[in-house]
Amino acid sequence: MEKSNEKRAQGALKRISGPVVTAVGLDAHMYDVVRVGNEELMGEVIKIQGENVIIQVYEDTAGIRPGEPVSNTGLSLAVELGPGLLTSIYDGIQRPLEVLVDKMGNFIERGVSAPGLSHEKKWGFVPTVKAGDEVKAGDVLGTVQETNIVHKVMVPPRSKGGKVKKIAAGGFTVDETVCTLEDGTEIAMLQRWPVRVPRPVKEKLNPDVPLITGQRILDGLFPIAKGGTAAIPGPFGSGKTVTQQQLAKWSDAEIVVYIGCGERGNEMTEVLTEFPALEDPQTGKPLMERTVLIANTSNMPVAAREASVYTGITIAEYFRDMGYDVSLMADSTSRWAEAMREISSRLEEMPGEEGYPAYLAARLSEFYERAGRVVSLNGEGGSVSVIGAVSPPGGDFSEPVTQNTLRIVKVFWALDAKLSQRRHFPAINWLNSYSLYLDSLSEWYDKEVSPEWNPLRAWAMGVLQKEAELQEIVQLVGSDALPDEEQVTIEVARMIREIFLQQNAYDAVDTFCPMSKQYAMMNAIKHYADLARTAQAGGATPQQVIGVRSKNELPQIKFIKDYEPELEKIMKQMESEFDAMRTV
Repeated sequence: MEKSNEKRAQGALKRISGPVVTAVGLDAHMYDVVRVGNEELMGEVIKIQGENVIIQVYEDTAGIRPGEPVSNTGLSLAVELGPGLLTSIYDGIQRPLEVLVDKMGNFIERGVSAPGLSHEKKWGFVPTVKAGDEVKAGDVLGTVQETNIVHKVMVPPRSKGGKVKKIAAGGFTVDETVCTLEDGTEIAMLQRWPVRVPRPVKEKLNPDVPLITGQRILDGLFPIAKGGTAAIPGPFGSGKTVTQQQLAKWSDAEIVVYIGCGERGNEMTEVLTEFPALEDPQTGKPLMERTVLIANTSNMPVAAREASVYTGITIAEYFRDMGYDVSLMADSTSRWAEAMREISSRLEEMPGEEGYPAYLAARLSEFYERAGRVVSLNGEGGSVSVIGAVSPPGGDFSEPVTQNTLRIVKVFWALDAKLSQRRHFPAINWLNSYSLYLDSLSEWYDKEVSPEWNPLRAWAMGVLQKEAELQEIVQLVGSDALPDEEQVTIEVARMIREIFLQQNAYDAVDTFCPMSKQYAMMNAIKHYADLARTAQAGGATPQQVIGVRSKNELPQIKFIKDYEPELEKIMKQMESEFDAMRTV
């Protein structure tokens, strides 16, 4: 897909309604990129009605007038893919913000464009094929060392391929030819790909490997598979952004794509300043070295907000095709849906529920279905895991965006404002959340963690659900009115909540908890529960069982790196205390 500056046709503006304008006399196809007005604002054809061509403009349309020219580039909205993506910060249509700041300062002027990649920088290309080799679409031609990530230069997916005639190592810009095929096809490191079209793959695989996040409530109770989809709905201040930053920093994905879609400027500023400062625990270098940020704040034009999620998922698919596991954070899809609603109303379309367009569910599905663990065209295995934050107004989960998202995604992490007010973080409600990947991941947990892990998880969830039922009675008559056995159940549930589910994102050790430690912690709580049941059967009172001092030492395990000796000591103490009860 070669870029062309040639304008295929020219028309004139007829009507302007905010970011939606109508042109006449323009030869255009759906989703063509056009230049609008004397300032050549960037726009995209979204509807053709007779001679009227309706365009959504990605920039502020204030001041443009009917009669101004509209020209068609003949290309669909596409992103530039190649070396230089990592560490970049883009707006919704892949204009690099750092380049724009250098050009015009802190305020982006209209009609200004900049390429997504640097076309001047030379990259050290190392071929992995030689003259005479047969290559096909998706095959790796060579590599470029980009930060600590090896960037694989591939044959474009739509290329016919053929025999390599000429390929050489050396320093090249992204535009320069690095490989020539015998039929004369020249291949550069730069690829352009239309954002609304999923990149092709050879095969989609079953989601049977978890994305390990190091967050106990996620890995332990509600896991997401690599290539899976998850939603984090929650009201303001419940910890969506911190949770997503934890996922970006600690999940075992090799590449992170973070889309700030329509968030407030101050929140996005926080992300833009914090992300470059975060240290990558895998390498000790800045996390930005394996991150692409797309920043589209709420005061930017709504049309660009709508495009930003497609830009992000296309970049994620590109790295997936190299064989990397990619984690994509979209914060938040509610703002994306609001942009769709505004454009839909300006198109005078029939509104659906709460004014959202009737195709809201279809658009959300199109986005989330681009996630997946795949075998790419070159035989590499890669994945894109999509985690979308949802910001329901007033924390109302019954609103259309949340409900439509829940019909699509397989993991629901329900953030709860009441938990965050009680300083319980992550503030994910264990009674409302769920994961539909448990069955497909159970074999992995049996093999990689312990055959006892799945029953242990089911036991913990059973205790937490039982506690919720008992709390209703406690609120009416007090805990002393409960049967002896249930008083201990309340205590065990408290231990699961405070020892296992609560996690300190700002503690150097507790911020990440490996699966082996998660299993050891949960097993210790279960061991206490089993000893307590045995002691009660032997005549011990709830006060004696709950008064066991050694269990109060268990919370400190969270903050100890080499925890095994300390945990073993606590468990021996616990057993001796219960033995003492039996001898009394």
